[in-house]
Amino acid sequence: MFTIGEFSKINKITTKTLRHYDHIGLLKPDKIDDWTGYRQYSSNQLPEIQQILKLRDLGFGLTEIGEMMHNFDKVAELLKRRQKEIAQTIKEEKLRLSRVELFLVEVEGDVKMKLEVTIKSLPEVVVASMRTIVPSYDTYFDIVPKMGEYMNSVGAVCLEPAYCFTIYHDGEYQESNIDVEICEAVVEARQESDKVKFKTIIGIPEAACVFHKGPYSTLRETYNKLFQWVEAEGYQVADSPRESYTDGIWNKEAPGEWLTEVQVPVIRKK
Repeated sequence: MFTIGEFSKINKITTKTLRHYDHIGLLKPDKIDDWTGYRQYSSNQLPEIQQILKLRDLGFGLTEIGEMMHNFDKVAELLKRRQKEIAQTIKEEKLRLSRVELFLVEVEGDVKMKLEVTIKSLPEVVVASMRTIVPSYDTYFDIVPKMGEYMNSVGAVCLEPAYCFTIYHDGEYQESNIDVEICEAVVEARQESDKVKFKTIIGIPEAACVFHKGPYSTLRETYNKLFQWVEAEGYQVADSPRESYTDGIWNKEAPGEWLTEVQVPVIRKK
């Protein structure tokens, strides 16, 4: 048998916590001395306290732990629920981390140096395109797969290397009700449908381009900085901005790893 002090040292837990566990019925001493009231614990209770501490470390409350300790059938159910909660928290924290990193760049550095803007031409390409008004960026995750399914059904062959981009016909970044044209470069035009069209997108002689790493929810800051750069360098916007996607949800699980090239057609001011 162990005294409460010995039991607390073995399990690296305070005597106050053990008394609380006794009070709420989570872990009662194996024996309480009738004369002194001293609590004593047996070696058979070591696995039990370790299970409680393990569940506490996983973020479970004492009420939930009590349910699991007294009803083994609840263990798998509550573990699966906790798994989903942790996964959602990780997703939200990754998005928050991306926003922190982007804000840190803004605070620490010069806009031109940090953006690493490149002036380059954009090629003329034949594309399968779908133009629509989307309520938010998240809608892309529904639209793009459907567009891909249609292209497969008519035998469209994508250009290699792949060149997928979105044209923003609003002329600037918007967070909702966005007029977009989603384009996938293809080898040749195929049969059209009511929603998917095949067309030639003319080349752009000069475009100010910068890579954005992170979730689409933080693109606004990149657009703002890029437009500042365009103005400061003596250019003016000549056509609708584009986004070309290198990495995204299709190959990178973490939003912080998504890589998008923002492309703004420009001409020199006269």
